[in-house]
Amino acid sequence: MTTSKATYPLKIPVAIKAAAARLAKEDGVSLNQWIAAVAEKVAAVETAAGFSKRRAGKAKPADLLWFLERAPECPRP
Repeated sequence: MTTSKATYPLKIPVAIKAAAARLAKEDGVSLNQWIAAVAEKVAAVETAAGFSKRRAGKAKPADLLWFLERAPECPRP
């Protein structure tokens, strides 16, 4: 997979940038690397959400009632 890199002036509150920089330092990476890891996480979540939507198709929550009504009783932990 080829990734493109672009410069983007990110405008965020100073406190958010300071917190992100602190967290990056705690992780032992640069702020850019830390933000790139956040971007990877966003992509993974969006991919998972898209997969779930495609898998669900046109199903509605009510469509699951048939299964729930027939599920065996299980003791709660």
